[in-house]
Amino acid sequence: MAARDAASACSTDAFELRHLHLALRVAFEPPGRGRLQGSVRLELACLRDGVAELVLDSHSSVQVESAGLAPPGSRCLEDGPELGALRPLAFQSRPFASYGSALHVSLPEPLTCGDVLVLEIAYRAGGGPGVCWLTPEQTAGKLKPYMYTQGQAVLNRSFFPCFDTPAIKSTYSAVIKVPDGFTAVMSAITWEKQKDNTFLFKMPHPIPSYLVALVVGDIVSAEVGPRSRVWAEPCLIEAAKKEYSGVIEEFLTTGEKLFGPYVWERYDVLFMPPSFPFGGMENPCITFVTPCLLAGDRSLADVIIHEISHSWFGNLVTNAHWGEFWLNEGFTMYAQRRITTEIYGAAYTCLEAATGRALLRQHMDNTGEDHPLNKLRVIIEPGVDPEDTYNETPYEKGYCFVAYLAHLVGNQSKFDAFLQAYVNQFKFQSITADDALKFYLQYFPELKKKGVDTIPGFEFDRWLNTPGWPPYLPDLSPGEKLMKPAEKLAELWASPDHNMEAIKATDISAWKTFQLVYFLDKVLEKSPLPDGNIEKMSSLYPKISRGQNAELRLRWCQILLKNNHDAEFDKVKDFLHSQGKQKYTLPIYRAMVSGSETAQALAVETFSATAPQLHVHVQNYVKKILGLKTEAN
Repeated sequence: MAARDAASACSTDAFELRHLHLALRVAFEPPGRGRLQGSVRLELACLRDGVAELVLDSHSSVQVESAGLAPPGSRCLEDGPELGALRPLAFQSRPFASYGSALHVSLPEPLTCGDVLVLEIAYRAGGGPGVCWLTPEQTAGKLKPYMYTQGQAVLNRSFFPCFDTPAIKSTYSAVIKVPDGFTAVMSAITWEKQKDNTFLFKMPHPIPSYLVALVVGDIVSAEVGPRSRVWAEPCLIEAAKKEYSGVIEEFLTTGEKLFGPYVWERYDVLFMPPSFPFGGMENPCITFVTPCLLAGDRSLADVIIHEISHSWFGNLVTNAHWGEFWLNEGFTMYAQRRITTEIYGAAYTCLEAATGRALLRQHMDNTGEDHPLNKLRVIIEPGVDPEDTYNETPYEKGYCFVAYLAHLVGNQSKFDAFLQAYVNQFKFQSITADDALKFYLQYFPELKKKGVDTIPGFEFDRWLNTPGWPPYLPDLSPGEKLMKPAEKLAELWASPDHNMEAIKATDISAWKTFQLVYFLDKVLEKSPLPDGNIEKMSSLYPKISRGQNAELRLRWCQILLKNNHDAEFDKVKDFLHSQGKQKYTLPIYRAMVSGSETAQALAVETFSATAPQLHVHVQNYVKKILGLKTEAN
């Protein structure tokens, strides 16, 4: 049994959540605001005698209007029929943390272990951090508003009162009524449009609350595979279809071969408006992604492999609390790189992993290796927002630990078989590192007998509980055959004599995204380059200087700014106007602010023009970079 989740107030020790049903009406209110109104219905089983109160996670932005108990014998049915007269219950919202409140509901009499009850809570919401309302200017089409929810880590308590902890999973259903001219999509297997622009959703597999997700907007879909479709605003749908048609199924089937059946039936991808600040969110059945993946040449299509890998690691087997986030992300990074190796080969995967390792090195240099957040098992104290613990460590150090477990086995096919067994053992459950490592040692008794968990310097306890650089680093030398040419080419461009003959002799036309990224990172490190070299590079490599690949555009913009090549500053402005992803936007503003007076003026001018299309959090981050006053959330 996992330790209590310090980020949740809910009654996990007293109730089992069997099903939840949402019945909501969505209304847009200008500008960039809206309202959700309706109810959440919870089917619960009591786990012990004498329980007289239920506590749910909620938020100060959620206005609870009533709480009622259904008649005995009622079921929380998926189509949400009327339950008859509800028995009113007393309730009270109490402070819990800066990111949420606790909703206490009093029961009419103490329960007995095994009692089943259906509770309905009528409420209004829409002003909290988990429900995002976009103005038309923040969308690709610029015509209609848009809304989406973002649950991870503890934001869905502002979407609906719930058990907002990854320790608790349940099936769910929803009936969502939206205004005419809009479409609703949720993280569910069943999607059905009914009369009056009402949409019915059913998720028959248990998931944690943070994976319940809703989008309402001017969106359409197109089939791109036998079990996949893309969703996007009408102006983006053809580009999305072209980019992903026939692509996703190969990723899915490779994942199934490695990790076992894909249980979620559909794997759809929803391309969010340009202001979406994240790269992707792995909501079951439908991943939300940035439109920056639409490069026009499929050069960023494989970025989706990470989100697909979450279908097994994170969505199917889930960390029991956010202090063990590495279980979600470390295993997913390993799974992503296994799929990539199967499809693209070891050299390309090692090159991609090297860029990840560089990000981890950069993070640990910035924070100091001994920072407590550089442990895999993070202690999240009461009142601390799990979001504030987010960094590269659970991803890349977590990946190194899983790679170390594979190294101990010494046979890739045997470790692949273990991962399948691990998924099968813990599917639809929430677990801790102790659960995972105990199963590993049971699966490989010969390793347990050898005491691999206590090898000096590599103890499992050290991996989990000691901050710092990973004790073991997987061998990335197969990537050198791609890294060396990129390093050599960057050195040629940085050389004062700039040997153009040698430069032109290196053909980069077949280089994939991460080899080009690696090359540009090396150029950035060596910048500023000798006079005239940026102009020559821009002319010689139009794939980089004029392409639509966002990873390359980011780095080219940084190179332009570092070299003060103001003749192409319009490309910096164009990139910032085209998207609002945090990962791309903030580094460019930092580069502008630390650049020339022209670059600094461009930063102010561009932010003034693009601020309305950015997510409010990104707006505030940019204001801090520019030294402007930020707005309280």
